Amino acid sequence: MSDAIVEVEGLWKSFGSVSAVEDLSFAVQRGQVYGLLGPNGAGKTTTLRILMGLERPSRGSTRLFGERVTPSSRQFVRVGAMVEQAAFVPHLSGMRNLKLWWEAGGARMKDADLDGALAIADLGDAIDRRVKTYSQGMKQRLGFARLLLGRPELLVLDEPTNGLDPGEIREIRELIGRLSTHGSTVLLSSHHLSEVEQVCSHVLVMNHGRLVADGTVSELIGSAEGSVYVEVDDRERALALLSNLPSVSKVQIQGDGLVVELRDGRRSDLAAALVGSGFRLETIMPTQRLEDAFLDLLAAGEVAQQRAREAEVVS
Repeated sequence: MSDAIVEVEGLWKSFGSVSAVEDLSFAVQRGQVYGLLGPNGAGKTTTLRILMGLERPSRGSTRLFGERVTPSSRQFVRVGAMVEQAAFVPHLSGMRNLKLWWEAGGARMKDADLDGALAIADLGDAIDRRVKTYSQGMKQRLGFARLLLGRPELLVLDEPTNGLDPGEIREIRELIGRLSTHGSTVLLSSHHLSEVEQVCSHVLVMNHGRLVADGTVSELIGSAEGSVYVEVDDRERALALLSNLPSVSKVQIQGDGLVVELRDGRRSDLAAALVGSGFRLETIMPTQRLEDAFLDLLAAGEVAQQRAREAEVVS
């Protein structure tokens, strides 16, 4: 993980007798939009707070840009974080709020990337209105503008669309997309599956403080039990081949292709079997979405943890 911007290794955090994070490890590479996905109470916010030096880990370590995180880490200047809800002076304009916040740190306004921040936040003329007239979504976008003034290399966002209506959620999703287009690295937590599926390149699924699964969105969708749609140049012969694979429970014709129900394995295993047998593979894609995969992964994780607890009791 030496080339990673964010490194979390063997992280544990307990509050009294309650474990919030247990043996968590992951890495975020430059340019990724990396999502921590899990139900409420999964340990996502605690993980981000430890990463930003707001909580001390019970065990394990976190690193930013290769340097171990401490409350006074010098690497924080390279990070824009929105771990708590953005707060502003309501009777001042958005622009005045940005300037006061930037200058409070002892920096000169001419050194801030004001134009770039405003272009990505896309507040238009509203930047000159008092913040108390803003919708919640506009306040969130102003919060993004504030983060971007210092040209951060990494953005850390905790539930960036929490409490927003569907239109505002779409605005923030598009904003994160613009950040990605500009080459920013983003680490965000969320329990909104559609948000993660649409904006993230990589996902880590958490539950009860533990890692359940991680990988690209497409890998996670394909890794859980489900079905895959396949189109090849010889459908009938592929039907016979796939029906005899041990990882396949059922194959049926649908439209111009086949729907393959997996018992285990990945889409890449199907692709390798088909190409290795001389088929020309036209299409292979999951028929399920991240929501289906997420629920499957959580269920599988619960079973695995229960078996581990039973094994400990026996031993």
